[in-house]
Amino acid sequence: MKKITIVTGHYGAGKTNLSVNIAINIKNQGKSVCVVDLDIVNPYFRTADFKDLFDENDIKIVMPEYANSNLDIPALSFDLEQLAMSDDYIVIDVGGDDAGAVALGRYAKALEKFQEDIEMIYVINSYRYLTKTPDETLELMYEIESASRMKHTAIVNNSNLGNETTLETIEDSLEFASETALKAGIPLMYSTCPEEVAEFCEIEDLMPIKIYVKPFWERN
Repeated sequence: MKKITIVTGHYGAGKTNLSVNIAINIKNQGKSVCVVDLDIVNPYFRTADFKDLFDENDIKIVMPEYANSNLDIPALSFDLEQLAMSDDYIVIDVGGDDAGAVALGRYAKALEKFQEDIEMIYVINSYRYLTKTPDETLELMYEIESASRMKHTAIVNNSNLGNETTLETIEDSLEFASETALKAGIPLMYSTCPEEVAEFCEIEDLMPIKIYVKPFWERN
């Protein structure tokens, strides 16, 4: 596990839900964690929405100014380089696609000195309409790299169909995920699986996750 984990991907690939799970998993290992919400694009599903959850788990969060208000202005007012020099493990949730990665690009130069301590993971979902083939998926990955001026180090297979996700859903995505990683020349770190499905799953390199990010119609 690297000290800084950067999470990128296509809109709706599940970046935020994965970021929340990663942060809580790190905290459960007894480590200090800070989540950085760099999503200045999508006002609907963002790590800033989970401030109460993070407070309960003693996880710090840094977010754009005006996050969780009726003003969704892309104002970044924190010093990411200073955060990286702290003792905290850092989880950075980047906005979707290359548009969201522009915010990360603002800090690319400052993060260069921490290169050995950074993992930048690209979250893929084979069931998303714009990333149904490895080539389509990688085209977007390279656009994110260009916008952020940083390179991905691994791919995470987060292929799912929301609350209709089954064991077969995940198994059917494995070939797609492996081919995407092979073409990208970077490792497939793991495949995610909802906790309620994971107990029936024998897939290698599996990460059971809780579903924190839900559509509005499924929220209490």
